Amino acid sequence: MKTVIQLYENLKQKVQFLYTQLKLDRHEKTKGRKLAVSIIDIITLSLFKQKNHIATKKSVFEIFDLPCSYKTLVVNMNRFARLAMILLALLLNLNRSSAHPVKHTDSTDIPVCANRKAKYHKTMQSLASWKKTGKGSFYGLKLHITTDLKRRLLGIRFTGGNVDDRKIFMKLNKGLFGIFVADAGYISEKLQKEFFIEHKRILFAKPRKNMNKLITAFQYHLYNTRVLIELNFRNLKLFYGLITSMPRSVSGYLANYIYSLLAYQIA
Repeated sequence: MKTVIQLYENLKQKVQFLYTQLKLDRHEKTKGRKLAVSIIDIITLSLFKQKNHIATKKSVFEIFDLPCSYKTLVVNMNRFARLAMILLALLLNLNRSSAHPVKHTDSTDIPVCANRKAKYHKTMQSLASWKKTGKGSFYGLKLHITTDLKRRLLGIRFTGGNVDDRKIFMKLNKGLFGIFVADAGYISEKLQKEFFIEHKRILFAKPRKNMNKLITAFQYHLYNTRVLIELNFRNLKLFYGLITSMPRSVSGYLANYIYSLLAYQIA
């Protein structure tokens, strides 16, 4: 069984490679006091937390006995999430360059707190909103993603919980081509016409059960592949700590989401 140090070093090698490829060292200070924990280590620690589903930053601080204060660790984890976002963008672009022609688009709920605490929740009140779904109501954000048939992430967007999926579809899939499969939430004749480019891209939104609409055997097969995108949501939530109510700042919440997605892609 791999030790914690081995797992950490393997993850750090991947971060170091991407960090070097993008020449992110230009963001490092050349003057003044050096960081007690390097940027690469900060990002790696953040990814280690998400990849191993560690609930709190405090636990990470205690596991690695770091040469800095706990407060400094938290501040830097949130601060350098913007660099982690650049690493994530690189991986998304690499995925796009070799994406399978069949793609899936969907969204999922990202609660920022329990419903009973929503009335008193202040941290994310400027971004979060109420939304009623088939599973019930939640207070938070929505994560919109597009993946290919191999389940690789190609596009990511966060919105308020009450945003219509159809409004974000065009922005989410800008620059992507192929056969796009979505659920009934994306049914819109206007959207299908605007998105369609002959010989380049088309959208198939699965008809609702009460709609009398004939579909081909090919479309039926495509709709059955849509379950693959749900596996991405499941893994992000269950194994990569996407959903949290622990942060005490907006930057803390956003950092958690970025590190969760990057850990999922870099694993």
